[in-house]
Amino acid sequence: MIAVHPTQGLDVGATAGVHDVLEGLRRKGRSVLLISEDLDEVLQLADRIIVLYNGRIVGDIPREGANRAAIGLLMAGSEEDAG
Repeated sequence: MIAVHPTQGLDVGATAGVHDVLEGLRRKGRSVLLISEDLDEVLQLADRIIVLYNGRIVGDIPREGANRAAIGLLMAGSEEDAG
């Protein structure tokens, strides 16, 4: 499944429903590519977070090691400062 900004513009109930579907696919061992600028959504749903900046990968972080501040710096193009 490829989900690009899957909850953008949705209300809270619809967002929860989309998240349930994506989490259900993951539990069944299916692959889900989530493309989102919503960091809360990414941190909730992703097993692995890959950050792109200017068309290149600047970070590859497992959810367990995810740090909001470091991800934010990567998203802003400050990979040297993100550690």
